[in-house]
Amino acid sequence: MCSSNNPHDQPSSSSNSKHHKPPPQLSRYESQKRRDWNTFLQYLKTLNPPVRISQSNNTHVLSFLDYLDQFGKTKVHHQACAFFGQPDPPTPCTCPLKQAWGSLDALIGRLRAAYQEHGGGSTNSNPFGNGSIRIHLREVRESQAKARGISHRKKKKRKKTENDTVLVKKDYSNSLGS
Repeated sequence: MCSSNNPHDQPSSSSNSKHHKPPPQLSRYESQKRRDWNTFLQYLKTLNPPVRISQSNNTHVLSFLDYLDQFGKTKVHHQACAFFGQPDPPTPCTCPLKQAWGSLDALIGRLRAAYQEHGGGSTNSNPFGNGSIRIHLREVRESQAKARGISHRKKKKRKKTENDTVLVKKDYSNSLGS
């Protein structure tokens, strides 16, 4: 058997016990999803009595969203506030800071995915996908839009025109070498 000092002849790092590769770096989304999941699990433990994830339901999710409002950074004016409906009020007011609708929507999406990944069962049993959560998010979006005087409208999908279809056909036929 020939021994060599050439590093290419040495065993690869995967078979060499002296060299460990650290686990792959998580994407930003995966890191946020893990952090959000752990935060929700911690929140369930703080309830009296503590709740296991298998026992959690949409009411726990809604109370979690309400709990998170205390950490929000979005000013949401009350209807009685002089600045209600104004996107850029000229002076400060005492209206509360809350979580922004977009942040809550993204959070629920990540938690819904995390629940499925952690063996949460069927999509129908996922408390983060419950209809009451969607309704709550819609109400938050609408109330925040009214409070700031900004309307949220769904972007309409662009309709395909005949030119779009013709271009696709041309590109497809060109790719066949004709």
